[in-house]
Order: sequence, then structure tokens, then C-alpha cells
Amino acid sequence: MADKTRRHQLLRQLVTERDLRSQAEVVDALAGAGIDVHEATVSRDLGEVGALKVRGADGALIYRLAADPGPSSARERLDDTLRRFVTHVTASSNLAVLRTPPACAHPVASAIDLAEIDHVIATVSGDDTVLVVAEEGITGRQLADEIARRAGLAPQT
Repeated sequence: MADKTRRHQLLRQLVTERDLRSQAEVVDALAGAGIDVHEATVSRDLGEVGALKVRGADGALIYRLAADPGPSSARERLDDTLRRFVTHVTASSNLAVLRTPPACAHPVASAIDLAEIDHVIATVSGDDTVLVVAEEGITGRQLADEIARRAGLAPQT
């Protein structure tokens, strides 16, 4: 167990400090630190430490640790995340439908979930689409307009 704990600590450090793009790169980085593992172990470890693939500054997918900063801090970052990734917002019934570039839906859904914004009961993300489910009594249009406003997009008419 001590080996796994040490490996997890090092893995958290590596994905925080480096732009690792693949499990093979993670295996190599761990090997460089004296820990020899197979990709299957790295795959399991990445999930266990909460590492996700997100878009890096250069647009490439890289591993980063998922963070739960709490709702108040997350609300402060929500608008920035929406502005960075949401390209279009529309509505259907009690759903707001958000479009993002490929592989960017998860960070948007995660930001909405972490911010615990009013009238949202759930999000579902695909590769480039996020469904935001409004609570009873709120229409998808009302929610979509609020999200569009926060994302700096014009509300749909």
C-alpha cells in the first residue's frame, strides 16, 4: 500500500506540474522518477487520483486534477469557464443545450456542477455538448438565457 500511496502522490505532482498528454507520457514521467508501472496501472491510478483530460493553453488535451473548490469559489470561476468554452446556447423544454469545441463539454459541465447554480438539477456532458436540466417550474429557455448571458453570448430569440 505504501508504494501505491507514493505513486499517487507523485502522480498528483506530475499532472500538476507537467503537461502530460497520454498514459504513455505518464508512464515515462513516473519511470523518470524511479517508479516502473504499466499503462493499465496508470489508467487505474489516474482515475483514482481524479485526473481528467482537459484542454491546455495550446489547445492540446492534457491531464489535470479535478478540483472541488466549493460552490462560492466555483461560482467565481464559472463565468470564465462559460466564456472560454461555450460557443452556442439553445433550449428545449426544461433543458439548456450548450455547444463547445470538441472535448470541452466536460469542463463546462463540471464548472456548472461545482458552482451549484440556482435552478439546475443536473448536467450531462458528451464530447462537445452539455445538457443542463432545469428544476421544475423553470423552463429551458430561462436557464439557457441565463447561461448565455454569463457566457457573454446573445440570448436566442
